[in-house]
Amino acid sequence: MFKKVLIANRGEIAVRVIRACKEWGIGTVAVHSDVDADSMHVRLADESVCIGSHQPQNSYLNIAAIMSAVDVTGAEAIHPGYGFLSENYKFAEIVEKHKIKFIGPKAEIIKKMGDKIQAKIIAKEKGLPVIEGSDGGVKDLKQAKEICKKIGYPILIKASGGGGGKGMKIVEEESKLNEMYSLARLEAKKYFGNDEVYIEKYFKNPRHIEVQVLSGKNRTVHLNERDCSVQRKHQKLIEETPSPVLDDKVRSDLLDKTVKMVE
Repeated sequence: MFKKVLIANRGEIAVRVIRACKEWGIGTVAVHSDVDADSMHVRLADESVCIGSHQPQNSYLNIAAIMSAVDVTGAEAIHPGYGFLSENYKFAEIVEKHKIKFIGPKAEIIKKMGDKIQAKIIAKEKGLPVIEGSDGGVKDLKQAKEICKKIGYPILIKASGGGGGKGMKIVEEESKLNEMYSLARLEAKKYFGNDEVYIEKYFKNPRHIEVQVLSGKNRTVHLNERDCSVQRKHQKLIEETPSPVLDDKVRSDLLDKTVKMVE
């Protein structure tokens, strides 16, 4: 059992991690930007360290500052929460090299699955259908135009290195492509420290269905699916299980292939 955990995040997710640690009698360290000094997660934690200014790249995305906070406080583990550095394999690698426990997947797994472009490649290799779009990151506007012309509008530009609705832009017609492509890259850089984006065909009224997976050293299992179609600005508001729109055949196929992919 850890004696002290540093939460490399803020807000609601940091509060939840701190409360869980308190139930187990584990000490907590909150990191925060200069403007978050009076935030709830800072007040609830046993210790707190200011790691930079309000710009995420100077604080919550600042790996050096977070690792310094670990050294100063003697934390034995880091919980990344979600967003920010939680899907950054380089961060996980650095944490592991410093012999600090990263509470989450190993760096190798994050590298393969946290990057959505790599995840799509693995999915295709394992027989899962993927949405039509770019085969990898889109290097420039010229390539973006070629891809969009091939698959047709509307399209969705998405950040390779993150989620939560950040770095996602819908483009209905070519006249808007330049603006949305630039904005998506800027947003991706701001929130994930990685401005790589890719393109997919956009569906106006889709069902968004996810599969929950737990994986240990010797076994991977699914916890069934959840329907996350009720959203606001690409962020989920309600998650429902089982999905009311899947039949048994489609559900079984989805769950089996997802487990195979993660394994």
